[in-house]
Amino acid sequence: MDFAIGEDRQMLSDTMSRFLAKNFDWEKRLKVIETDTGFDRDLWNELAELGVLGALFSEDVGGFGGTGFDIGTVFGEVGRAIATGPFLETLMAGRLLAAAGETDALESVIGGEKIVTFAHQPAHDAETGEESDVTASGSGEDWTLTGTKGVVGYIGAADLIVVTADDKAFLVEAGGEGVTVSDYKMVDGGAGGELHLSGTPAKLLAGVTAEDIAAAEAAGIVALSWEGVAIMDQLREQTLEYMRTRKQFGIPIGKFQALQHRMATLALEIEQARSASINAAAYFDKPERDRFSAAAKYTLGHVGNLAAEEAIQIHGGIGMTWELPLSHYAKRMVMLGHVLGDEDEHLSRYIALMQAA
Repeated sequence: MDFAIGEDRQMLSDTMSRFLAKNFDWEKRLKVIETDTGFDRDLWNELAELGVLGALFSEDVGGFGGTGFDIGTVFGEVGRAIATGPFLETLMAGRLLAAAGETDALESVIGGEKIVTFAHQPAHDAETGEESDVTASGSGEDWTLTGTKGVVGYIGAADLIVVTADDKAFLVEAGGEGVTVSDYKMVDGGAGGELHLSGTPAKLLAGVTAEDIAAAEAAGIVALSWEGVAIMDQLREQTLEYMRTRKQFGIPIGKFQALQHRMATLALEIEQARSASINAAAYFDKPERDRFSAAAKYTLGHVGNLAAEEAIQIHGGIGMTWELPLSHYAKRMVMLGHVLGDEDEHLSRYIALMQAA
């Protein structure tokens, strides 16, 4: 079986790799993640000019890609560089804008003129354990939204917000009436926040169904899976390099058979995750989509935790220091395991789908 991503996608991958290596090196990342927005808007605009955002969407809505493998190619490079920015939010919100025929808004997003985010997850109260969500009221062209969404990526920098409520999707102006944002830094270096809506006027994204929202989630899982595999590769490679240089008893620790066995096991597990991510991309537009996306997300969480744990344990205490790039990859890896559902949720989902088949 040929696992090559194709000439055009390889060109996109190479272009992104070179651009991020030059413009988003380690020192630049450390500076960017200290800003309020958590990403560099100028860098984002340059990525848009390179066509990176357009690769996430099909030609009929102003892009030039949109397939599972196009999404995977972009997010693989995002993971390799642990680049910050609303990549996932642009993908998921943009697909709902496309489903609703909101081509003008989507073109402004693809071109980098506007930043869009996706408010989909209910807010969670850590003290009471209760969840609160957004509800919609209205009809026709007159709709208002009230409630709270939690952990909305890059909400502080957003111009447009796509909000889900009652199996529908709505478009909200970030500075609109009744919109309040509580933004904060994320553990992986990016930014997020809570979105509070109080009788906020919203535009119904007409024609968007629960299936369209599910398809946007499936696109997000493809993206996270490919990003996660790229991060796993980095964790493994950086750990192997450390094992070649770190010495105990006068020899590199890479000579110790026990550590060799652990890294060999990790390599096999990463290949399982890579296969699952490829399957998720290959079946993205097929009836078996949900089963393969559930398998990919479960594998991402399971293997991702293993990769992060092994990398940190073999590095020892230095593996958790802020100054070491590996610690940033590990934090991002653990976080990816929880975005759009953790491994337990997707294992249950996979079992249910298999039983229903």
